[in-house]
Amino acid sequence: MITGEQARTAAPLVARRASDVDVSVLVPAKDEAENLPLFMQLAADAFATQPAVRYEVVVIDDGSEDDSWPVLQGLAGQYPFLRIVRHRARRGIADALRTGYLSSSGRVLVFYPADLQFLPADIPRLVAPILDDTADMVTGYKEGKYEKAFVSNIYNGLSRRLFDVPVKDLNSVKAYRREIMDALPVRPDWHRYMIVIAAAQGFTVTEIPVALHPRNAGVSKFGLSRIPVGVLDMLSVWFELRFGKKPLLLFGMLGAGLFAVGLLAGIAALVALAVDNVGYRWVWTLVQTCLILGSVLFATGLLGEQIAGQRAEVRELRRQLDEVRATRRPDA
Repeated sequence: MITGEQARTAAPLVARRASDVDVSVLVPAKDEAENLPLFMQLAADAFATQPAVRYEVVVIDDGSEDDSWPVLQGLAGQYPFLRIVRHRARRGIADALRTGYLSSSGRVLVFYPADLQFLPADIPRLVAPILDDTADMVTGYKEGKYEKAFVSNIYNGLSRRLFDVPVKDLNSVKAYRREIMDALPVRPDWHRYMIVIAAAQGFTVTEIPVALHPRNAGVSKFGLSRIPVGVLDMLSVWFELRFGKKPLLLFGMLGAGLFAVGLLAGIAALVALAVDNVGYRWVWTLVQTCLILGSVLFATGLLGEQIAGQRAEVRELRRQLDEVRATRRPDA
């Protein structure tokens, strides 16, 4: 569903058409005017190796402050498979992918950056397992010198242990069926956990090696400040997958544990008072604290259950709306 804000800030050059392509390559671009001409040339060369597969490239100008938009307008007249979309202010990769998805028509989507650290020549290899119906999602793991390798290794290691996903690199180029994007929550930066969410929903995931090259031009948009954000996002995704549908399981268990500690401490204090005629103020403070915190956690869990119920109803309404739209498509 396109919100009013998306309608105001996203300006597709052409209207969405019926599904007449097999693969849509979604390319978020922020200040990539120097890289875009070469990217499109290399993409055209890559697509020429698969004449039986119909490709389109959807470039999302995510609030660029350089000449990216005029460059894209010129390239759109040169490459018939190019479609361009514009965010007038920067909204991030997750939102750019969402806009590109809404503006695309392929049954297979590919996330590919515009900085040419990954060459378009690898796109046919990424989509081949999906087109052959041997996988639902394909991710590339980086091969080559990577300046953020240490941080990436920590991130991938923690993710594998938290989510038990069978891939080496979660944050890389990837190809996936359109249905995966349909089910992805619209949350900032959650595109990095697309593989995790897809695997949790039963989609099959595989990976292939992809060469990593030095950036062709421009500078990276990511710094060390993204590390704590990434860790918090990881915990948020973990909570969503484990307890998003039944939050009372977590908060209720914690509340019950605190009640049990308070009960045992109270019994021990009463026994000590009866036997030795000695009272311990800190024990009664512990009992009160456990009872208060346990009650708060139970109340939080019950409130979370109400929110989870509303979310389930919204998901069901969206599913029914998608079914109605599918039956009304001209090409359905």
